[in-house]
Amino acid sequence: MSCQNNSSSHNSQPATDNYKKMNLQTIVSVAGKPGLWKALAQNKTGFVLESLDEKKTKLVANLSTAKLAALDEITIFGTDEDIKLTDVFERMKASASVPDAKADGKTMRDFFREVAPDHDEEKVYASDMKKILSWYAILKDMPIFNDTTAPQSPEGGAEEAPVAENAE
Repeated sequence: MSCQNNSSSHNSQPATDNYKKMNLQTIVSVAGKPGLWKALAQNKTGFVLESLDEKKTKLVANLSTAKLAALDEITIFGTDEDIKLTDVFERMKASASVPDAKADGKTMRDFFREVAPDHDEEKVYASDMKKILSWYAILKDMPIFNDTTAPQSPEGGAEEAPVAENAE
């Protein structure tokens, strides 16, 4: 995937802006697993996760084998600098209409030109836009998506997550 996990290496936004952002620090994407997951607890080898769908499936993700990407650390390739996924989500919330993840590539690209005008169109593929739109559809009605309280310090282990998730 052309989206990247932006852990501690570079941060394009000052830390003081964090209080304005939605609180997605416990929401992760797991490579090879559909949908989004909430980190419930951490143990010695990984995280206990719960799916955000109706089934509420539980999963133990081993850090040595599973590739986790916390949504609040993912960035999208930009022309000058990378764009935080949370910033894109905020613009999507403010948008009059958000296309469905099954929309055609032109519709998705036009929408991304609106909500992420500086995204690198050569590096951000239709599959990436589709994944972001599907994540937005999952999150948009959840209370945590509208939680703008200051983020707590992570439960630990977030820095150990792999840098990127590959999906085509």
